[in-house]
Amino acid sequence: MTAVLEAKPAITRTVDARGSYCPGPLMELIRAIRESVVGDVITVLSSDKGSRIDIPKWIEKAGHRLVSLETLDGYDQIVVEKAR
Repeated sequence: MTAVLEAKPAITRTVDARGSYCPGPLMELIRAIRESVVGDVITVLSSDKGSRIDIPKWIEKAGHRLVSLETLDGYDQIVVEKAR
């Protein structure tokens, strides 16, 4: 059986919220979502530990798609696709 790897979608916008504290990174993502069109892929860079919980919860509630969440060197990279 061969595994099929889904390619990550191309990032259309980056929100660098490193150094910003809750609710800053989430508010910046919400602003970016409002300014984007359906299908846009936004990556949020956040050093606030709460973002890895708060942002995925908001994404689900708002009806968008969490593409990935990775912890990198001292910050999280959260990739979101605008779904509606």
